[in-house]
Amino acid sequence: MKIEVLKSKIHRVKVTGADINYIGSISIDECLMEASNIVVGEKVQVLNLTNGERLETYVIKGEKNSGDIFINGPAAKKISKGDEVIIVSYALINFEDAKSFRPTIIFPKDENSI
Repeated sequence: MKIEVLKSKIHRVKVTGADINYIGSISIDECLMEASNIVVGEKVQVLNLTNGERLETYVIKGEKNSGDIFINGPAAKKISKGDEVIIVSYALINFEDAKSFRPTIIFPKDENSI
């Protein structure tokens, strides 16, 4: 049996931009992606601490060391520049392996730096 468990979490970052006219997705600073073990194209949940909205999208790589978190496409109707969010991803893991699995969780500092 497999279960879905937390794989990666970027805890409390500020959204630095939102573009309704972009195709879709969330752009995340490459450094934050590497530190949190999130890859390009990965499905993530974005939890908006500012207004309570939750949504799912996929990740595209943002500029390294920029601190950028951009919300693109229709998600920009639910999440705005300046909102504080948590970004999480999950993985399907064998039940026994899940007992010892430890997710990667990061707590960025001011301006979304590591």
